[in-house]
Amino acid sequence: MTAFFHRFGQLHAWVYRHWGRLGRRFAWIPCLVLVSTGRNSGQRRESVLVYADDGDDRVVVASNGGADRAPGWLYNVRANPSVDVHVGNERYAATARIVDAADPDRARLWQLVNRVNGNRYDAYQAKTTRPIALVVLSRAS
Repeated sequence: MTAFFHRFGQLHAWVYRHWGRLGRRFAWIPCLVLVSTGRNSGQRRESVLVYADDGDDRVVVASNGGADRAPGWLYNVRANPSVDVHVGNERYAATARIVDAADPDRARLWQLVNRVNGNRYDAYQAKTTRPIALVVLSRAS
């Protein structure tokens, strides 16, 4: 099943890259493409992620479908927080900030993005003992 979602994600990223507005929503849920740099390979890695707007920032969730291991892109942004974001036809450089469990704004951000995704993140969190990370994407200045 993981291979299916990986391939589907690659297809979604390709559609997004070529027809940005078409890939922006999947089943009425807003999606963006996060482009990170592979921590070992140095290659650009694309991940299609559900997001929520928080003012000028965008919030994404490193859920990996509730798997016990975080998604690879989280390790990449931890090693190098300089990323590119593609939303619809807009592309911009951003800085990724990982929101840990001690962050006082975590609960509000979790509710914000969880609501956008039809409360699926609560279900994912229930499947794993690892705290699922949130990542705030802020435009680079």
